[in-house]
Amino acid sequence: MSTMQTNFDMGSVVTKDLITLDLQATDKLGVIEELTDLLVAHGDVSDRQGFIDDVIKREGEGFTGLGQGVAIPHGKSKAVANTTIAIGLSKHPIPWETLDGEPITVIILFAVRDTDANTLHIKLLQKVAILLSDDEFIGALHEIQSKDELIALLRKEPEGE
Repeated sequence: MSTMQTNFDMGSVVTKDLITLDLQATDKLGVIEELTDLLVAHGDVSDRQGFIDDVIKREGEGFTGLGQGVAIPHGKSKAVANTTIAIGLSKHPIPWETLDGEPITVIILFAVRDTDANTLHIKLLQKVAILLSDDEFIGALHEIQSKDELIALLRKEPEGE
C-alpha cells in the first residue's frame, strides 16, 4: 500500500482547506471546535459534535501538549469519514496542558477513522513525531506566513532520513 512507504508525503494529506493561520479561539475547546469545522466543511468528519466529544474524551486521558508551543489533540471516531489532520496556528498563546507548562500556538488535530487505527493513523503520527523532534522544524513552524509555506514545510524530510 502506498501509505506505508517510508517517505510518507504529508503534503498529500493536508490541503489548504484543512489549515488556518489565524485561529480565533482562545481556549482548548474553542480550538478543537474551530479545527473540527474545517474537517466537517472538507467532508472528513460527518458528525461534528460526536467527533468533538471523542477528542475531548481523549484529552482527558493524557497531555497532548508536547511543549515548544505545539499540541497534537486527536480523536479516533466513527464520526470520521477520512483519516487526516487539520492544522491551526494562533497569533495569541492558548492555555493547554503541556509537558513544559507553556501555552501553545500550533495545533495539529488528528481525525482518525475507527477502521484506520492501525494504518494511515500510525503513519501520520509517525511522520508528525519525526518532524516535531526536529528543533529547526518547530522553529520554522512558528514562523509560517502562508498555507503553501506550511505544506512545503510538512513535505520536508527531516535531516538523517
